[in-house]
Amino acid sequence: MASNSASSKEVSTEDKLKALYDLQQVYSEIDKIRTLRGELPLEVEDLEDEVQGLQTRIENLEDDIKGLTDEVSAKKNEIKEADLQIKKYESQQDSVRNNREYDAISKEIEFQNLSKQLCEKRIKEYSVEVKSKKELCDENKERLNERMQDLESKRAELDNIIAETQADEDALLTKAEQISSAVNDEYLLSAFNRIRSGARNGLAVVTVQRDACGGCFNKIPPQRQLDIRLHKKVIVCEYCGRVLVDEAIKGDVE
Repeated sequence: MASNSASSKEVSTEDKLKALYDLQQVYSEIDKIRTLRGELPLEVEDLEDEVQGLQTRIENLEDDIKGLTDEVSAKKNEIKEADLQIKKYESQQDSVRNNREYDAISKEIEFQNLSKQLCEKRIKEYSVEVKSKKELCDENKERLNERMQDLESKRAELDNIIAETQADEDALLTKAEQISSAVNDEYLLSAFNRIRSGARNGLAVVTVQRDACGGCFNKIPPQRQLDIRLHKKVIVCEYCGRVLVDEAIKGDVE
């Protein structure tokens, strides 16, 4: 029977450990590149959120101002209509036949005058509210312009850093993919990624340093150190869960 292809060839535990250590070194270099960007990506994201929030707030204020302005116009039209009614009723007073008709028309005139007073009161209230909202809208527009300038500046700064480092990062990511393929162990790679994402410094594979874990610095028993040096199985720190390798592997990779 023909032998299996290279992609399905059995990879020794020692080779897997060497590949994992190498993979860790590559990702550490990627982390350094991303650290150069610092908090800029988050700052850009925060500014984008703030700009969007200010734009929404301005739109809502402008909608409120338009609604209030329409209300003022409507009240002014009501006043004009009331004036027309008053003139009509006043002309009718000249041709009334008795006191009852005169009193009825007088009440209608009084009602129209009260309606006018109420409309004038509402116009004043709406006008004050319009003025207040316009001032608030202008303040938000001024702040929006400032934040837009900040966002443009931060984006340009971030774009420059990305442009300077993107080629190196892409090359390292390609190398990481190649090493991952060489490990040929999905479970081990999944564990590696899980440990790395949970570690504060991004270290999933560390060497034994002065009889201690290079990640959490807890002491490692002599027998466990011997097992690590034999490269026969993957051994993790019982305290932090990182994969432990010895200096020999580190030397081979370098």
